Amino acid sequence: MKKIVLRPIGIIRTPYKTHKGMPIQGKFKPGVKGKAVLFQKYAQGLKDLEGFSHAIFLWHVHKSKEERLLTKPFMEDVVHGVFATRSPHRPNHIGFSIVKLESVKGNVVTFSEVDMLDKTPLLDIKPYMAQVDSRKNVGTGWAQKHLKKGGMPKRAIHK
Repeated sequence: MKKIVLRPIGIIRTPYKTHKGMPIQGKFKPGVKGKAVLFQKYAQGLKDLEGFSHAIFLWHVHKSKEERLLTKPFMEDVVHGVFATRSPHRPNHIGFSIVKLESVKGNVVTFSEVDMLDKTPLLDIKPYMAQVDSRKNVGTGWAQKHLKKGGMPKRAIHK
């Protein structure tokens, strides 16, 4: 199979230098802000993004040096297949976050609902559209017991 090469479009700056205190999903610490600083050659691509309230960031999990097909998620004491989790130790080390857009100025996107480490390579940005991206009657598999009634799971923040 042909090799795929991805190049960052920018760098994500956040207050999280380590996992300590970082949420497993940004919505569990909504007030924390970060900045996506795009390389200047990609700045034009931000045109009209400010009209959206949220965006999807795809990023490289640059601190993960391992790959696991079986993993124990942060919320669990049970091993699951990596594709049934959001573990960073994946074959391609791709992270996915839905962030709340605060502002878009020049080549900088300020956002909240941060769940990535400082200096994370940003691979892509897509607008979040609830009418297209949201689904009804969603099953959450093993995670259902941790996500009851939309509340915060017991282990939502890294210690």
